[in-house]
Amino acid sequence: MSMAEDDAPIIDCHAHIFLADMPLSRSAWTRTEYAFTAQDYLDTLDAHGVHFGIISGLSIAGDYNDYMIAQLRRHPRLRGTAIVAPGTDRYVLERMRGDGVVGIRLQLARQAQLPDFRDDEYRILFRRVRDLGWHVHVAIEGPYLRDVLAALNETGVDVVIDHFGHPDPAAPLQCDGFAAMLESIDLGRTWVKMSAGFRLLGTSAWEAPGEGDADAIASEVAAELLRRVGPDRLLWGSDAPFVGYEGSVTYAQTLERFRSWVPDPLVRAAISRTGLKLYFA
Repeated sequence: MSMAEDDAPIIDCHAHIFLADMPLSRSAWTRTEYAFTAQDYLDTLDAHGVHFGIISGLSIAGDYNDYMIAQLRRHPRLRGTAIVAPGTDRYVLERMRGDGVVGIRLQLARQAQLPDFRDDEYRILFRRVRDLGWHVHVAIEGPYLRDVLAALNETGVDVVIDHFGHPDPAAPLQCDGFAAMLESIDLGRTWVKMSAGFRLLGTSAWEAPGEGDADAIASEVAAELLRRVGPDRLLWGSDAPFVGYEGSVTYAQTLERFRSWVPDPLVRAAISRTGLKLYFA
């Protein structure tokens, strides 16, 4: 085992799996023409010394969770978050929980208009999530984060924010989204994923190389999160297989960036323990 493998995190808290012929939503921001199966992902984890993995609901597939759920049943090393319609019945959610689903994902990035999260259907959905011991996994651009977090925090549900909260690339530590994220963490029910630093130039940056240094933004935000929040509210995720960035990001690079963001191995180990407690306890 190499030093990198020996120092690998125990758990990868953000990845996706899919088939080449999966149905995609009409609003899909991109279309994958390849498969990244559960076995592909597990092989990747094994090659890098990572044991557990969390599958995030695939934004481009809408609420088609069938493949992910089937694989969660087969592989006890995996857990997942599902994208569900707000009216999803309690009994359906309970069955998902038995299959390895541990939360729902609100895939809100790139949406022209956000749902009303205070309407009856969403209030009931969030209460069901809370009663099941799940969390709400939020994916949204930073400028819209405050209003979404306010609605979620009114329900008392646990919240996980992905990709550093997508802060403003021009002012990552001074933007309102970053401030809202810290305020939500202070309430004691919010976690943040240090994942996909390569996406921090914006949700459209994958279409063409742009100006700016995404890794510098991720490093700056990670350092501030470590200073202000600490490992008990932080998670690490690779975002494999790096949809939109397949030719420019590797799994080994994501591990290298994690070690750069969190130089202290004891703190990295604490972040792994946070992930294990949240997803597997």
